[in-house]
Amino acid sequence: MKVMSIEEIVGSLESGMTIGIGGWGSRRKPMALVRAICRSPLTDLTVISYGGPDVGLLCAYGKVRRVVAPFVTLDSIPLEPHFRAARRDGSIAFTEYDEGMFMFGLYAAAHRLPFLPTRAGLGSDVMRVNPELRTVRSPYDDGEELVAVPALTMDVALVHMNRADARGNARYLGPDPYLDDLFVKAATTASYVSCERLVDTADLLGDGHVRSLLISRVHVTGVTETPRGAHFTDCEPDHGRDEAFQRAYVEAAADPDAWEAFRRRYLDGDEKAYQEAIR
Repeated sequence: MKVMSIEEIVGSLESGMTIGIGGWGSRRKPMALVRAICRSPLTDLTVISYGGPDVGLLCAYGKVRRVVAPFVTLDSIPLEPHFRAARRDGSIAFTEYDEGMFMFGLYAAAHRLPFLPTRAGLGSDVMRVNPELRTVRSPYDDGEELVAVPALTMDVALVHMNRADARGNARYLGPDPYLDDLFVKAATTASYVSCERLVDTADLLGDGHVRSLLISRVHVTGVTETPRGAHFTDCEPDHGRDEAFQRAYVEAAADPDAWEAFRRRYLDGDEKAYQEAIR
């Protein structure tokens, strides 16, 4: 049985880990797990993410040492305020890759390769701001120079899906799989899936949409049912992004007193208290 509680999942994590977080911007993020990490004693984390409020909240709670991302955005609001503040204050390190480079880094880690070559990033400032990046030449006739993107290896991956079964098979129902399957394959220690609803395996596959079965149980350590666990990010078709809440989150971030009140009201209690507060 792979079914776990949020507390059991977060209790398995350790300070100093590199944690990959699935989703994209403010879309289908495992926010219930992120909120639990914020309430935990974990610190000194490296976070790998197509970043959104997951990165911002972890920065706001002082959990992050380094962020590796191509962007950190709230989608309908371009800039994540807490990440922006952490960068401005110099409280975190930041490794910024092009979106395509980031994807190839995930592919490399998922396939246990040290790097993968790509044209993405050539001729851009990505190479300037990441002087540790190297290029390689094709061993074939053209001898083309390519960026050697290092594997984005992570200790643990956290993703949120629409449906899952007790064995860890998981499915998305929205318009995009994002790259959650690469995150769970790239994790070297454990990968965890939160889901809107746990269902029987027969129901997971019953309507014939096998292509949306994104994650296989062989890559999953544990699964937890967290209805509205992606709030306030988008998780179609179960729920859209809570735009009003997201605006309140951004507005509160601009003022220390307002942020403290926001934290007390929504974030410092357990997940049950959070879900009750947003109703």
